[in-house]
Amino acid sequence: MAELQTKKETVSVPVPAPAEPPLAEAPPVDVVDKKALAPPPSAAEETKALAVVENEKTPVPVQKKATGGSLDRDIALAEIEKEKRLSNVKAWEESEKTKANNKAQKQLSSVAAWENSKKAAIEAQLRKIEEQLEKKKAEYGEKMKNKIAMVHKQAEEKRAIVEAKRSEEILKAEEMAAKYNATRTTPKKLLGCF
Repeated sequence: MAELQTKKETVSVPVPAPAEPPLAEAPPVDVVDKKALAPPPSAAEETKALAVVENEKTPVPVQKKATGGSLDRDIALAEIEKEKRLSNVKAWEESEKTKANNKAQKQLSSVAAWENSKKAAIEAQLRKIEEQLEKKKAEYGEKMKNKIAMVHKQAEEKRAIVEAKRSEEILKAEEMAAKYNATRTTPKKLLGCF
């Protein structure tokens, strides 16, 4: 019976090549589980198993299983260390990206504040210039109104002079007409159109 169990162990456990280490993703098949699932052997199978077991070596799988377990554990620990290192690298990368983003945001907000202050200064300067222009416009407007008033005054004076001359000439003409009427003479110069 012991030989039968040895046979089942050798059949169910694959023997890896000595140069290849076992893979960490695929742990070796558990022999105890296969024993529990296998039906009890019949008498014919026992005789066949005895003949096959005599030719095979049983200590090799037992040694592989013993060293394979520690090797699997070492591989699993190496995988855990690798995952830990990768997660640390990923965390560091995320941290550096966050730092870079925060630094860029700070610089962008600094640039925006600088831009806003410069815009405000320029707009204040523009308002000051506009106020100066409005003041100059008002001054020039006042000067122009004064000039217009002066021209109007001069025009009124010239009109008054023209009216005064006309009045004098009319008076002179009336006086001359009265004189000619009194003396009953005719003027030497008659109207220019006759």
